Amino acid sequence: MGNWKDTSSLTPLRAAGFAVSMALIVGALASRPASAQSMPVSNDLIRSPDASATAAAADESGIAETPNITTSTVDNAAQGATTSPIAASDQKPSDEITGSILDEDMIRLNTREAPLDERLPARKPEPNPTFEETPGIRIGTFVLRPTITQSINTETQKDAGVSQTRGFLETDLHATLTSDWSLHQLSVTTDGAWQKNISGEGEEQPDFQIKGDLRLDLPQDTTAHITGGYHFYREDTDDPNALQNADKQSDVQEFSTGATIERDFGILRSSAGIDLSRAIYSDATLSNGTTVSLSDRNETSGRIRGRIGYELSPALIPFIEANVGKTVYDDAVDSAGYRRSGNSYGTKVGVELDMGEKLRGEVGVGYQTATFDDDRLSDIDAAVVDAQLLWSPVRGTDVNIGLLTSINPSTTAGESGYVSHALTTGITHQLRDNLTGSVLGGITYRDYPSDSPTSDETVYTTSAGLTWNINRYLDMTSTIGWELTSRKTTSDSEQWRAGVGLKLKR
Repeated sequence: MGNWKDTSSLTPLRAAGFAVSMALIVGALASRPASAQSMPVSNDLIRSPDASATAAAADESGIAETPNITTSTVDNAAQGATTSPIAASDQKPSDEITGSILDEDMIRLNTREAPLDERLPARKPEPNPTFEETPGIRIGTFVLRPTITQSINTETQKDAGVSQTRGFLETDLHATLTSDWSLHQLSVTTDGAWQKNISGEGEEQPDFQIKGDLRLDLPQDTTAHITGGYHFYREDTDDPNALQNADKQSDVQEFSTGATIERDFGILRSSAGIDLSRAIYSDATLSNGTTVSLSDRNETSGRIRGRIGYELSPALIPFIEANVGKTVYDDAVDSAGYRRSGNSYGTKVGVELDMGEKLRGEVGVGYQTATFDDDRLSDIDAAVVDAQLLWSPVRGTDVNIGLLTSINPSTTAGESGYVSHALTTGITHQLRDNLTGSVLGGITYRDYPSDSPTSDETVYTTSAGLTWNINRYLDMTSTIGWELTSRKTTSDSEQWRAGVGLKLKR
């Protein structure tokens, strides 16, 4: 009996095995998570280890066979495909895995929420162009910032029962010239006022001043300052040294120069300086038209000073200061026959304060004395209380407090001089973004020696003003002021002044 010849390409046994294998593959694929479906599965995971031997046998028999996939192989492949995304979940997903770029917070289920008491950061105030510094005019390595104010004013003055009222135009000039150097600095400040009467009677009060300061930045925490200045003004009728009943007081020219050196030695702060000044007086014109020479008041003064401080902290530096000065008049003997040249001595202890924008300045107390070459002129001495404080209680409000004690020699016959105690205050407040108000006040007490024929005087001053910032380059100003000089034995004098003007800035 001949053998049965298999003419089919797929025997019944192999067909059954093929069906079982396909069912297992479909089941494994269906059990994988969606994230694993998008991952490409390598052929090595589904190929049996004896796939190459099976393929070789099929080639030898000339029959196409399907690789023999065992159940354990399929299960391992399915398990590897299922656990692979979980292991990779700690890493940032890439474009190959997700198909898009995702934010980390989108992956997290427990995203962070802001606490109920969380506060937003403080909002910075909006910049106001009207209060910003003008760009100025560049001149080489310097920047010039000029300001000119033109105003119309009225003034009423009462003295010894006589009242005078005048209307006048006043032109005020203020300019700063500052260097733009990487090392050292030169700054020049100019102030001037020119008046022109347009109605009534009264004396015009011109004033011009220029000051310069050259700062030298030297090695080893050393700084030097070289200063110089010139001041021209007309003596005030209320000045104790002014001539009574003068139609035009003397024009005064003051020249000044000085040098200061400052150096830090660890926590010690030291400084030393020398100041020189020169005063020249012109003739005064009396009400009857005659002139009086005041050249015997021309004098030259010099002073040497030194200070040393101890830094308890950057905001608190106690100090001690001493000075010695000498005054020499051009005429050894004045027109009244007195020798007014003399010496001065002083010492002071105090503390420097620097608490940032809130409070800074210094306060000191001490002793000052002045002697004269003429024995008929008594010495002048006084306890000194000096203070200069800048205080800002709230944003937009600045308070300036000054207290100054000084000795003022006299040129009146038989008078040695007086001690001046001056208290000044100034408050500036920003009422609106473009409106600023200011109030100034002061009291000056002139204390004469007990044997002086002149009685003590008290001067009260106050003024108020408004400045409207139209834009960065133009302001409108208005002021009103009052001054009273009270005397014990003679009549008082009083002055009122008011005016409006425009200020042009560049």
